Amino acid sequence: MPQWRKPMLPKLARYFRKMHDLEAQAIETELNPPFTILRPDHGFSPFVFNSPHSGRTYPTSFLRASRLSAPALRKSEDAYVDLLLAGVVKIGATLMHAHFPRAYLDVNREPYELDPALFADRLPDYANTHSLRVIGGLGTIARVVNEQEEIYRAPLMVNTALERINKLYKPYHTALSGLLTNARQGFGYAALIDFHSMPSSHGDRSEAAKVDFVLGDRFGTACAREMVRCAERFLTGLGYKVTLNKPYAGGYITEHYGKPNDGVHALQIEVNRALYMDEDTLALRRDFLNLRADLTTLANSLIQTLPDYLAPRRTAAE
Repeated sequence: MPQWRKPMLPKLARYFRKMHDLEAQAIETELNPPFTILRPDHGFSPFVFNSPHSGRTYPTSFLRASRLSAPALRKSEDAYVDLLLAGVVKIGATLMHAHFPRAYLDVNREPYELDPALFADRLPDYANTHSLRVIGGLGTIARVVNEQEEIYRAPLMVNTALERINKLYKPYHTALSGLLTNARQGFGYAALIDFHSMPSSHGDRSEAAKVDFVLGDRFGTACAREMVRCAERFLTGLGYKVTLNKPYAGGYITEHYGKPNDGVHALQIEVNRALYMDEDTLALRRDFLNLRADLTTLANSLIQTLPDYLAPRRTAAE
């Protein structure tokens, strides 16, 4: 039995209670609200753009509990993706983005993908402790960043994870689900673009370094094929290098919400960070504005083109 799984001494128990109290306080004060939803003033469409990993509000309690510096933690962040997508709201799309960082809580996971190695006490039986993401240290509460750097100085209590899940994860998905439901009810279908950024160099995923965008449709199961074709045609037409599903086929959000037979189409888009920022300093490059303009035009192309393919077919009355 690991040392921290043995019955706790009173002093240690008081320490964990204090940490939990700080956690709850941080969520209420530093992460309130936990996300932003930007809606168009007019010209609504059924398109929802989502940036779940661009949050950059790192709670004080989290930084204290981490053995890493804030810059090191930010290596896992999809930095400024929410800003890259800012223009989509003006052309009729809805934009949702998290305030909390993915190193703190990852909403692109199942709600309870939890790593037993990270916790001092026993996880509930319903926790998924064996997924590949958990084994890699990248569960709902990540254990590592950069695939190897341990985040925490000491193990966490399970109620700390549940606090984050109940106060941040669940409200986020409730809101996202509501946006898609409303779109489908209003237009007959909903289109979710789940947007991420990828490192220009990613260990054994070196193929990501050769491309500018990776489109992920869960190997044809998460959206209509024309949704992928439209995005691919537009981006390649601008001179970008694009691949499909390799090395990123789409995460939990794409898989969970992408139900084309039910009228909900989900496409994950990964953009190479080197296109718009210095990956070491996180400073924006001059090309940031050009890329933002291209993504706004991409969104407009999708909004204008795809209704012919995604909207439900109406048959003439007999």
